[in-house]
Amino acid sequence: QVQLVESGGGLVQAGGSLRLSCAASGSIFSINGMGWYRQAPGKERELVATITSGSTTTYADSVKGRFTISRDNAKNTVHLQMNSLKPEDTAVYYCNAVVKKYSWTNFYNYWGQGTQVTVSS
Repeated sequence: QVQLVESGGGLVQAGGSLRLSCAASGSIFSINGMGWYRQAPGKERELVATITSGSTTTYADSVKGRFTISRDNAKNTVHLQMNSLKPEDTAVYYCNAVVKKYSWTNFYNYWGQGTQVTVSS
């Protein structure tokens, strides 16, 4: 099995910062892409940021310049530094990883359980 465990969510005032972390554990041969997605009440889950094993990053337009994604390949962790937070950033944030469990298997998507981020105005 593969587990993704997020941490670092919470309540912050507008303009503040939070740092989310996600650790992947279990049967892991290699991890390709990792990323963060979010889902606000009544809305669909949307991409926030992704990072490849080679550290190529992509960001949603709404977070560019405010959020930074990073990863530690040796520790199978991914982080999301969120600065200048806005009330519209309020959502449940989910960690995602594309994992190969064994050398002979394909890559599959795995998700964390989500962590709540609430930004007050």
